[in-house]
Amino acid sequence: MRIPCEGLLFDNDGVLVDSDLGVDRAWSAWARARGLPAGQVTAMVHGRRSADTVALLVPEPGERPGALAEIDRLEIEAAATTTALPGALGLLTGLPRDRWAVVTSGVTALARARLAAAGLPLPPVLVTADDVEHGKPAPDGYLAAARSLGVDPARTVVLEDSAAGARAGAAAGAYVVGVGERGLDTDAPVVVRDLRGLLWHDGVLDLGAADVLRS
Repeated sequence: MRIPCEGLLFDNDGVLVDSDLGVDRAWSAWARARGLPAGQVTAMVHGRRSADTVALLVPEPGERPGALAEIDRLEIEAAATTTALPGALGLLTGLPRDRWAVVTSGVTALARARLAAAGLPLPPVLVTADDVEHGKPAPDGYLAAARSLGVDPARTVVLEDSAAGARAGAAAGAYVVGVGERGLDTDAPVVVRDLRGLLWHDGVLDLGAADVLRS
């Protein structure tokens, strides 16, 4: 499969990096401290900004700033456990610097910490929870990334592993490629196991060598 595109817009967690261990540790500790079921909390956080999750779980508005600061601190502390997902380093280092961006629901400090721990390059354009008024599934982040690259969003490919992220990419007008097992739970028309075998050249993303889970 060959997809014409002028820019690649990557989600971070679950696409470029495996941060699941740190996410589970941080959110489980946060949940237990508030008497919440850790398993239910960790199951709902993927693809969401921490601020949006906290707003759902902390009923008293006045308690939310402290709760948000605590989970952001716990996640940054756990970022050292982050590793690169297969194919991420090879794909990113082979891309022209003006053709890719990362759009994540994490805050800026967390995104940078996870990329550094995984040994991946910092993107030329990084759009985080700090940069948008509305998080995924709103398209704000992907629209901002395409704008920063100077590319029409309809000429981009979004790579996502979460349902909220896939909806955000589609709402921005991009072609969405799902990544990993979680990607099968999205509406993405194509899902690949990981980023191995993906190549971008001359305005085309080539999935011919990828392990395609759904097409």
